[in-house]
Amino acid sequence: MSRSQELSEFNRGTVIGCHLCKSIREISLLLNIPRSTVSGILTKWKQLGTTATQSRSGRPRKMIELHQRMLKFTVRRSRQLFAESIAKDFQTSCGLQISTTTLCRELHGMGFHGLAAASKPYITKCNAKRRMQWCKAAVEQWTRERYLPDCIVPSVKF
Repeated sequence: MSRSQELSEFNRGTVIGCHLCKSIREISLLLNIPRSTVSGILTKWKQLGTTATQSRSGRPRKMIELHQRMLKFTVRRSRQLFAESIAKDFQTSCGLQISTTTLCRELHGMGFHGLAAASKPYITKCNAKRRMQWCKAAVEQWTRERYLPDCIVPSVKF
């Protein structure tokens, strides 16, 4: 059987209740739960006296939800800053020491990704004036038939 989600508190209680009058194999068949799961629940209940899930191992997250909201606000206020400057600004605003790697990981989790801005040509006033003159001179040549050939323009016949 493939791995699945944890059993609910109710299902674990049902296993404990059935254990008073049934064997592990019978409980497994009755509730359609693997025998190893039933055995694990019963062992845990006998040793700890509870079936509640215990805390997991691993380092707790550095940023709580409040810090994430503050970070989102900081990034939305100034979108074109580097990660180092965002980290410094964030550290001064909330007092939490955070590395740029952690900051980037949090930002990626929030949906912010670094992208290079599209380069736009610098248009001088002289060049803008020449472009406008060219457009006004060429406006007579811009017709629908020239840019949309007959194969694209739908013809309606009655």
